[in-house]
Order: sequence, then structure tokens, then C-alpha cells
Amino acid sequence: MTIQTMHAAMPARLWFGIFALLLFCRATAADAAAGTMDESQVDVAELQRIRDTAMSSDWAWQHLADLTDTIGPRLSGSPQLELAVKRVAQAMQELGASVSLQSVKVPHWVRGQETAELVSYPGQAPGLTQQLRLTALGGSGATDPGGLTAPVVVAHDFAELQRRAGEVPGSVVLFESRFDQHLADSGQAGAAYGQAGKYRFIGPSTAAALGASAVLVRSVGGAEYRLPHTGATRWKADQTPIPAAALTAEDADLIDRLAARGTVRIKLVLTPRLLPEADSDNVIADWPGREKPEELVLVSGHLDSWDLGTGATDDGAGVIGAAAVIAVLQKLDLHARRTIRFIAWTNEENGSRGSKAYFAGAQKDIGHQIAAIESDAGAGRMLGIVAAVTGDSLARLRGLTEALVPLGASVLERRDAALGADIAPLQKAGVPGFAPLVDTQHYFDYHHTAADTLDKVDPHHLRTQVAALAVLAFYLAELPDNLARFPVGE
Repeated sequence: MTIQTMHAAMPARLWFGIFALLLFCRATAADAAAGTMDESQVDVAELQRIRDTAMSSDWAWQHLADLTDTIGPRLSGSPQLELAVKRVAQAMQELGASVSLQSVKVPHWVRGQETAELVSYPGQAPGLTQQLRLTALGGSGATDPGGLTAPVVVAHDFAELQRRAGEVPGSVVLFESRFDQHLADSGQAGAAYGQAGKYRFIGPSTAAALGASAVLVRSVGGAEYRLPHTGATRWKADQTPIPAAALTAEDADLIDRLAARGTVRIKLVLTPRLLPEADSDNVIADWPGREKPEELVLVSGHLDSWDLGTGATDDGAGVIGAAAVIAVLQKLDLHARRTIRFIAWTNEENGSRGSKAYFAGAQKDIGHQIAAIESDAGAGRMLGIVAAVTGDSLARLRGLTEALVPLGASVLERRDAALGADIAPLQKAGVPGFAPLVDTQHYFDYHHTAADTLDKVDPHHLRTQVAALAVLAFYLAELPDNLARFPVGE
């Protein structure tokens, strides 16, 4: 039977029904196609262009070398940090981004003299002492210029400190808590840092409350190269800071062994100063969106560093890698639906004043903060993306991983946690948070030490991190609909 014969023989009502069914099927197919498009969210070919452009560029390496080699350490309040602010702002202006500086008052703590020696210990030969290697913790109080001499109380944890509370007044407390390298080797370096780091974060204030004259903390880090690791410590509102320092792992172990044999006395000279607060700035650079420019996807890192090294991995690679996202999009003349906002945070290391100032200003239009990315996990090999999002939102992110497969960075991991100190306030307000998933097995070998220098950064790893950040930022800014937000406070 021909089509014409079939048409003639078919009742009009039946033909109309078939025609309606065909229209329905066509509409359903179109909806399915649209659903597939919505599920993939963004043109994969566009993401591939972004990835490949990032992998062919040395913009990030050149600017990281400038930041670390010609400016150097960038502790809050230092002229080096303020020069870094100016140079990063200039670099973003040269890319054609809309740049502004957000003024922030920051603490200005400066390191002074720092020496230590064992002056009395079991088995000591007459007239001999032993020099120790240490560095003051950020926020440490000072000894008298001539130093202090006192017996050492070794505590392996807070419970032991409480058991020995009667020995603490007037003594130097040493927290001897090891960094769990086995945990770090298993991919849980952050957990290892948190476990050992609590003795640096609150150990000095806890010991001071019991009457200690000074506190030493076994350096929080993996490799034992007799490198002291600095970092901030926290004091209670009603406390006067006492001298507090990080002791190298080797010297902490030495004191622990000697103290097991008898009384150990130490002489400390620590003369840091807390100066009047200084002026600083967050650098904010917007790459405007083509459809919803008022909606913002943040990509960020912190510009300040500790004063011992040049902050190449903490957080030079992170902040310059984030800045390079704008460089990639500028080279492609590519604008997403929403504005991509780069932020170079000030004062992450010893106060987080930059992120607090930004959040205070953003609260009135928090709904315009669509997503926040922070890169502050070193310069190791890229593995993928970490997302603090709802379970439903995670499924909407699968499309971006296809572009990351050639980088070996296609892991997509969901966590219910703050993914960076600077975006934590935004996350607490419900904003979805993101971070690069980086191999951190050796990150804490050099973290907060004099060895955090440019040679620790692999240029290929840096390009890969830029590529992943650029793909992620564009993907989030290009989504047809915003990701679900968390309830405030979660």
C-alpha cells in the first residue's frame, strides 16, 4: 500500500490522532534533547578550548616568578605585600578586567631575634650547651631582651598537660605531637595537619592559662629537615600573649628523650613586636558576564604569605593560578553568562581580615554570590575538583569532568566542609564552595618554612591547575540555572 492510498483509506479522526502523536513524540524528543543539554550544562568544546589555552600559556609561571623572586615574603603589614597588591592589580588591569581595591586594616606583627639553647640536661658535660632551631609563631609574645631560662615540661597531648598542670607555672611547655606522615601518604595530609596543628592553634593559649612562661610546639610538617614551621596561634580575649615558637622536629624529639632521663632547662630569646595595624587591600577583578553580570562566580587565592620563605606554594601558586583564569578568558575573548570575579585575598595567614571585609560588604546582596572557588592547597599535581554542594547539585557538575580527563584531573569529590579559610564565611551563608583537588602528600614538607620557594613549583602542575580552575570557573558561570544553596549556617 502506498502512502497516498493509506492516507485515503484512513479515517480523518485516526489520521489526526497519529499526527498528534507524532507532534507529541517530537516535542518529547526536543524536551529530552534540552534536558540533555541542561544536564551537560555547558558546551564541552568550549571547555576544551579553555583547557588547551591554559595548558599552552606560561602567564601564571611568569607572574609567580615575579611575585616570589622579585617581591619575596609578603606578611601582612609589610611593604612587600603592598607592592604585591599593586602589581597584581596592574596585571589584571592590563588584561582588561574591571579592577577595584577593597581597603582592609590588617595586623602588623614583625619577627625579631629568635634563639634557643639547652643550658642544663641529664648527661651534660660541664660548660657545654646545645643550640636549638626554632621560629616564633605569628602572634607570639616576647621575652625580655636577655631572654628567659626555665625548666621544660613535655606534654604529648592536652590530657597529659592537664595531668601535669602543677608543674606548668613558670615553665616552658613543649607540645610534642607528631605529624602523621602515614596519614599524609594515604592522601589525608589535611587531616594530619589538623591533628598536629591544634597544638599550634590553641596550645600556647591553653598552656598560658595554666601559668606557663613560654610554649614550644613541635613543628607541624611532614619532612624532618630541621626546618622550623611557623604559623599563627590564637589567644583568648583576656590573655596577654606569652613567647611561643615552633621547634624543629629533631630538636623536639631531642628534648623529649632528655626529659625522660631528668630535668631539662632551656634559655629562649624571642623578641617579636606587634605594631599598629596597617593598611592593605583585597584585589578584586571582574570579567563581566554577558547575560547576568550582577551574578558572581568567585575564583580566588590569598596574596599574603609568611615571612620565612617566598610563599610560592602557600599561596603564590594558588592566587596566581586563580588570576590566570582571567588571562585565559581574555586570550579567548570569552565571557560566560555570569561575571567571573577574581579575588586576591589579603591577610589570610594571621587574621583573615580580607575575607571578613569582603563578606561584610557582600551580605546585603548575598544572593548574587553564586559560587566561590578558593585555591590554597599548594602546587602539587591536580587530581580533580572538590565541591561543597548539595547532592542534587553534584549531578549537575558531571559535565565539567569530561574536559578535565586529559589532565588526569577528572575526580569530582563532594565534601560537607569549608573548602578554604577565605570563602568559609560565604559557604556558611549558603554559597556553594569549590577547591582544586591537589596532591598534598609533600605540601606540608615546606609549608610555612624558609623552603617555600619557587623551585618547589612544577611549571606543568601549575598550568594544569590553571586549566582546571578556568574550566571550573567558566562552567559554573555558564550554567543555565544556579546551583542550589545550603541553608544558612550549614
